Amino acid sequence: MEGFDSSSTLWLWIVRLPPLVLAITVHEVAHGLVAKRLGDPTAANAGRLTLNPIKHIDPIGTIIVPIFLYLFSPILLGWAKPVPVTFNLLNNPKRDMIWVAAAGPASNIAMATIWTGIIWALVESLLPISGITGELLYQMASFGILANVFLAVFNMVPIPPLDGGRVLAGLLPEPQAAILSRIEPFGILIVIGVLLLDFYTSLDIVVPYLLVPVSRVIGFFMNLAGVPY
Repeated sequence: MEGFDSSSTLWLWIVRLPPLVLAITVHEVAHGLVAKRLGDPTAANAGRLTLNPIKHIDPIGTIIVPIFLYLFSPILLGWAKPVPVTFNLLNNPKRDMIWVAAAGPASNIAMATIWTGIIWALVESLLPISGITGELLYQMASFGILANVFLAVFNMVPIPPLDGGRVLAGLLPEPQAAILSRIEPFGILIVIGVLLLDFYTSLDIVVPYLLVPVSRVIGFFMNLAGVPY
């Protein structure tokens, strides 16, 4: 846009912050909504079924860890405050935890679909928006797809406390599920360690098992929107 640097830091914050915050908050709310539907009102009683992002801030995962990694490492990773779930209150704890865990990534795929629809409407000129507003919305929607797809794929990594780990624990027989659940207190440290190890060595774990699937799913949505990827 003439007179406006679309690569400026201000522009990037304007474009990226709303879809990123929405992706994270809807992800957490989805966990709580499904848990409530399946018999556990803990998240609802704690006031976590809200799109107010302040309610989902984790001082360590949302603030301290991202800042530390940004300053001292080549990766950037963070997380929201986990939605509280009381497993014993679920109608069928082992089975229902699968649905509660999967609800977060599923919500991200749903949001990526909505952002795809917005891009399609812009490309097909179905939205009467042009100029800087049109560019803002297009770039916001594009980043919305990226953020939601990355969150969905990353969270389905089968390491607890990531959602994929809890889905796997729900699918495994009880003895194996109990062993997997013991990893949960150290799960995030394991993930960060693997990411750092992959970056500084030639293990090549992240690209084929995370970035390639993310890229392919993003490509699917962008092509669906009518934009070559």
